[in-house]
Amino acid sequence: MIKNLQDMLTKLKGNDKVILSVAAAEDKEVLIAIKDAVEKEIIKPILVGQADKIKAISKEIGFSLEGIEIINAESIEESAKIAVELVSSKKADFVMKGLLDTAVLLKSVLNKDYGLRTDSLLSHVMIYELESYHKLLLLTDGGMNIAPDYDQKEKIVKNSIQAAKSLGMETVKVACLAAKEKVNPKMQATVDADLLQKACKDGKFGENVLLEGPLAFDLAVSKEASEIKGFKSEVSGDADILVVPTIEVGNGIGKSFTYMAKSKSAGIIMGAKAPIVLVSRADSHESKLYSIAYGALVAKSMK
Repeated sequence: MIKNLQDMLTKLKGNDKVILSVAAAEDKEVLIAIKDAVEKEIIKPILVGQADKIKAISKEIGFSLEGIEIINAESIEESAKIAVELVSSKKADFVMKGLLDTAVLLKSVLNKDYGLRTDSLLSHVMIYELESYHKLLLLTDGGMNIAPDYDQKEKIVKNSIQAAKSLGMETVKVACLAAKEKVNPKMQATVDADLLQKACKDGKFGENVLLEGPLAFDLAVSKEASEIKGFKSEVSGDADILVVPTIEVGNGIGKSFTYMAKSKSAGIIMGAKAPIVLVSRADSHESKLYSIAYGALVAKSMK
């Protein structure tokens, strides 16, 4: 099982490299991350976008393009279309956002004719390496779905379990967060979490999955808190996945991990036929590299 983010790079290194298509690759920060991933031998990229700019930036950062395919595109829309089609036609294994708006890329991803849509729901999965926690911790969904209803939460959970299993987890422990542990009809998060727990017991999420909810954050990550409160749990203090009720909760927890706990992290979009790597300009270089690696790992597990 992968125990830290650096382990992903070690596991991916070798001859059987997954292929990453990059939409609008004419972005310096993205190309620096791609360069690092290539030098660490974890991916083989196809760079889609304005070829002249890609070559100029690559020369500036010392990125040798020898043996790397570049596909010219005159617009960001064309770049997104080509990058996605490379994945849908099996010429690439996953896709990454470059110098274009997320909405432009996702429009191509969801295109009925050449896109990567499934009957699932696109959802964001972050993975964190924290000094204060004994293993990698996944968080979903703090980046895509604003206020998911119960059916959407089922799909979000399924996506996160798939992302977790790519790390080699034999049993996946899921904590559905709320403000309290008792079901309160006035607090929809508690109602949905309880339904998700019952669905898991009925086999909705497959074998070797333990899902509990509602759980307050302290119970999800601290066995000691569970013991103090007299709360019996198989997940408490040992959660692999935190499922949040709304995007604000996920966004707040994730950013507190990053800025207050100085965590290392990676993030991808699940729910399509292949993972989608979306990085922010505010992300560290390390985070961009780990996001590429996590996308590669999940793509490999989906082949």
